[in-house]
Amino acid sequence: MADTDLNAPHAADAHPMANSGYGKRHAPYERPRTGTDFAHLPAREASIAALIDRLPEGAAIDGKTLASVHPHYGQAACLTALRRLSDAGHLRRFREPRVRPGASRWVSVTYFSRTARSEAWWGEVQAGRVPQPECVSDVEPAAEPEPTPRPAPSSPRPPTRRRSRAYDLLAALGRTDSRLALSAADCTALEPLAAEWFTRGATEEQLVRALLAGLPREIHSPRGLVRTRLRDKVPPETLAPEPVPVPAPRRIMECTVCGAPGRPEALPGGICAPCRNEAPPPPGSGLTVNEVHAHVGRLRALVRTRERTRT
Repeated sequence: MADTDLNAPHAADAHPMANSGYGKRHAPYERPRTGTDFAHLPAREASIAALIDRLPEGAAIDGKTLASVHPHYGQAACLTALRRLSDAGHLRRFREPRVRPGASRWVSVTYFSRTARSEAWWGEVQAGRVPQPECVSDVEPAAEPEPTPRPAPSSPRPPTRRRSRAYDLLAALGRTDSRLALSAADCTALEPLAAEWFTRGATEEQLVRALLAGLPREIHSPRGLVRTRLRDKVPPETLAPEPVPVPAPRRIMECTVCGAPGRPEALPGGICAPCRNEAPPPPGSGLTVNEVHAHVGRLRALVRTRERTRT
C-alpha cells in the first residue's frame, strides 16, 4: 500500500530539487525496483522510502520538503522516518567537497539505497571506495534473450580476415615505392614485426620512413629487405609510466538527524549518540576541581615570586 500511495505524477516530476551539489545520491549496486522493496518496514517508513526511491539525483529529501509533497505525513513524521530509514541501513548522510575554479566548499548529500546495507558497506562508501554487493541477490542477472532462429546458409563463405593497422601499412608500401611491392602472403608474414613497432610507440610515419630511407636502385627480394629493416631498426622498448595514484574522495559521514560529523563507528545507523539519547561517555582521568584550584594557586604564587625578584 505504501507504494500505491505515491503513484501520482508529481511525486517525481515536480519534486523540488536541492541546491546544486546537494540532495539525493543513488547508492551503487541497486537492484531493479519491485513492489515489495520496503515490505520489511513499518507503513510510514515504507511509504516515505518509496517516495525517495522514485526521486531523481539531486532531489531535496529533507524532512520539510518531503512533508510538502507527501499526502499523509507532516514534517515531524518525515524527520522520524528519515531517522529510522538511516537506522535500518537505507540511507546515510555525508559531507563532500566540491571544488571549482577559484573556489571550494563542502556540501551535504544523502545516499539512498533501495537495499538495506550494513555498517561495513556504508563505511566503504565513506572511505571513497565502491563497495561490492553484499550477496548474490543484490545484483540480479539480466534475463537471457530468447534465441532467434538463424536462416540456413545458402552457400558457405570463407571467413573474412580483419586487417590490422600493420597489415594495411605493409600493403600500401608498393603504392609509395614500387620496389617494395609486397604480396598478400608477404604482408601476413611481416605483420607481427610491423605490429611490434606500434607496440613500442612508433607512428606510421616513423615506420614508413625507416623502410623507405636509402633504398638500393634494384631490390630482388622486397620481403627480405623489409623483414631485415623491421628487425634491425625496431625502436627500443619504452617503459610504461608509473600509474599516478588517484586519491580517494574525501567524505565525512554526518548524523542523519542533526548533521554532526563523525567517524562511521561513532555513528551506528548513521545517528550520533546524543540523537540516540544515549548517556555521555564516563569522564576520563582529568583533574578534579580542587586540583585545578591548587594548580592555579601555584602558578599565581610563581608569578608573584618572579615579580619580586625583578624589583
